[in-house]
Order: sequence, then C-alpha cells, then structure tokens
Amino acid sequence: MTSKRQKNLETNTPSLFSFTLAELREYFSSNSLSKFSADQIFGWCYKKYMFEVDCWSNVSNKTKAHIEQYLDNHIPEVVWVGLSKDGTRKFIVKMKDGETVESVIIPSKDRLTMCISSQVGCAIGCTFCYTGTMGFKRHLGSHEIIGQYLALSKWLIDNIDQNLRISNIVYMGQGEPLHNFDNVKKATEIFMESKGAALGQRKITLSTSGLVPQIEKLASFPPVNIAISLHASNDDIRDELMPINKRYDLQRLFQAIDKIPLKAFRRITYEYLLIKDFNDGQSDIKGLCRLLNKSKSKINLIPFNEYPDSKFKRPKEDKILWFRDQLIKAGYVCTIRQSKGNDILAACGQLNGTWSEPNKNK
Repeated sequence: MTSKRQKNLETNTPSLFSFTLAELREYFSSNSLSKFSADQIFGWCYKKYMFEVDCWSNVSNKTKAHIEQYLDNHIPEVVWVGLSKDGTRKFIVKMKDGETVESVIIPSKDRLTMCISSQVGCAIGCTFCYTGTMGFKRHLGSHEIIGQYLALSKWLIDNIDQNLRISNIVYMGQGEPLHNFDNVKKATEIFMESKGAALGQRKITLSTSGLVPQIEKLASFPPVNIAISLHASNDDIRDELMPINKRYDLQRLFQAIDKIPLKAFRRITYEYLLIKDFNDGQSDIKGLCRLLNKSKSKINLIPFNEYPDSKFKRPKEDKILWFRDQLIKAGYVCTIRQSKGNDILAACGQLNGTWSEPNKNK
C-alpha cells in the first residue's frame, strides 16, 4: 500500500518548508489546529533538523496526522559530496522532480558559510561563469532553497559533527537570485525567523549580476548584505563579460544602486573578477574610482577561477596584490577573496553540476 508520505512525494502537496512562521500559525488556526504547533515544528525542523513527524514528541497527534495527509515534509536529497583539499565541500542536491543543483560549504576560522543556489542553471549567461554554460531550466521554490540548507545541515550533523552549524549564507550558487525574487525573498524571511534558523541580517548576503528592475524592489527585501557583480568599470568590457549589461548598462545600474536603502554603517560589496590582461590594468582602477563611492563601497577582488575550456586566465599573484594595493591607496576598502574548492570545481564561477559517483558521501 502506498503510504501518505509516498503520496506526498508524488503530488503537488504544499511543502511544510514553504511557510513562514506567521503563515504556518495562520494555516494551523484556519484548520482548527493549535497555532503554537507552528512554533514547536519550527524548533524541530530548523534548530534540531528532525523532519519526521514521529520524532516531534511535543506536537499533538492531530497536528501530525494533518501534516502527513496534507503537507509535504520531504527535504531534498544529498546525492554526491566532494571534499576539497582545503576543507570545502561541494554537494549535489536532488529536488523532488529529479533536477539537481550544487551547494557549497566553506569553512573558515570563525564561520561556516553555505553558498546556496536559487535556480536550476542560470539565464544570465556571463561569459566567465561555468554555470552560464548550463542554460536556464527553472526557478527553485522557496521550499527548495530552504531545503538545501536543511539537507546540508542534516548531513553535517550526521556525518561530521552533531554540534556543527551553518553560520552564514551567501546567494552565490547557481542562478541569479533576483531573477527569482519572490522565492528568494521568502526563503530569506524564513532563514531569519528567530524561532527557526535565526540567521541575522549580517549573516546573509544577496548577490546580483545587475537586474535593475529587481534592484529597484530591494526596499521590500529583508535588510541583508548586498553584493553587486560588477567585474568591469566600463560598458565595453562589461558587455563582453556580462550580456545583461547591454540591457542595463552601468549608468542604469548605478542609478538603481543609489536607491538601495542602506542601514547606518553598511556598505555595498562590489565583486570584481580579476582576469589576466583583460580588466586588471591602471585604467580599470581609475574607472572604479570614478564609479564607486568610497564611504558606501567595499571592493572584493576575485582572481579568476579557471575551468575546462575557459578562454580567460587568472592574473599572477603579484598583479593581484598590486591591483588591491592601488585601490587601498585610493582610499577604498578592498579585499581579495580567497578561492576555496578550486580542485573540485566548487569555487566562484565553477558550479556546473559536474560530479561523478565514485566520490559519493566522501
């Protein structure tokens, strides 16, 4: 006999993880169930990472029976894990319909950062990005974005350390987050819920390639960190790197950026991909100085991560340091992103669904 859980997996049953806490309280109330059950379930799922209703000892049988019949508490499946020599882990995560996305866990001294995907593939088509070669398949639902976080959190607890927790999230995986605005916004609201994952505003970074109409809507988005994929200081170079610039050029982009509501002492991070003999010269530095407000900007240099068949190359280390130092001398906050996971194609711009069965659960 087909179980209720199997039926949920085979139908379009609403996901338990598509609800904010307020929405779940209202849903239970409208179905003659205790509103407080929502708080209890958020605790089980987002703090203890226990998703099976049989484990929820303080939730009523009536509520659990309702969830089994009418809601889907399935999370995506981790089907492959690759371990880099620097400790970075790349995960292939399979959704209910069989589509897969990549997520990355990046360890550092004081944090454990998850690079999360927002789409299957990407429609932007940046010429430097391996993900861009995939094309676009579909948006991820808010529950699938949340599901990546839950699946990886559970995997870390079960396989590495039961006390290990993801501390930061960056929307820098596969896809353009603002192309999937509503689902990313809702997922972010759920991440920030204090009775759930309780990730603070400064622990979440939203990165965009420059979708101007969506940037103009950021006033309605939770006040998280904002990162702009800039990569060039003039339109000719940016056109070649990012086709989106042909529609929303630098003038339009910065008109929209100027309208982003920033909290006190916050800066916008500008991601700048350094490519050998392409955008790493003195004229590029002067262009950045013309574009960026020193008091509201932070520049994050990303030395190009090479991947199979890429036409671009990474600058030498002394050129990277020179570029950074010139910007610091000009009065900017400027850092170099330390690329991690390069050996398993898990670094920035390398996510392409590349995986193989032998490394499963490594």
